[in-house]
Amino acid sequence: MENMVSAVQKVFSNYATFSGRASRSEYWWWFLALLIFMLILGVLDAFVIAPLLGFQAGDENAGQPLSLLASLAVLLPNLAVGARRLHDTDRSGWWLLIGLIPLIGFLILIYFFVQPSDAEANRFGEAPSWPPSI
Repeated sequence: MENMVSAVQKVFSNYATFSGRASRSEYWWWFLALLIFMLILGVLDAFVIAPLLGFQAGDENAGQPLSLLASLAVLLPNLAVGARRLHDTDRSGWWLLIGLIPLIGFLILIYFFVQPSDAEANRFGEAPSWPPSI
C-alpha cells in the first residue's frame, strides 16, 4: 500500500512533466491505483449519481459525470508517466502514439511498459530510485 501511495504522489508531483524516467514499479502501481479509483467512480456514477439525475440505478443512458471528470483530470499525468516509463526503457515518449493503432498499438505499448528498467543512465537521465525513501 505504501508503494501505491508513493507512486500516486510522485505522478501527481510530476503532473505534466514529460522529461525524466519512471520505473516499472512506479508505473504499474500508478496504473493499479487509477484502475481501482475509476472502478469506484463507475459504481458511484451508476448507483448514486444516476438516480439523482432521474435515471434507474445502473442505467447505461445516465452517463458517468464523475468518471468523465476524473478521466479528464488524470489524462495529462497518465500521458506524462507513460512517456517517462518509455524513457526508462530508452525509448522516446512519442512511442505513446502507437497506441492509436487499434489492438496492435495497445499490445506493443504493454510490451514496452513491462520491459525492465535500464539500470544505467541513458539519454533521458539517471535511473530512477524506486521505491522512494519515506
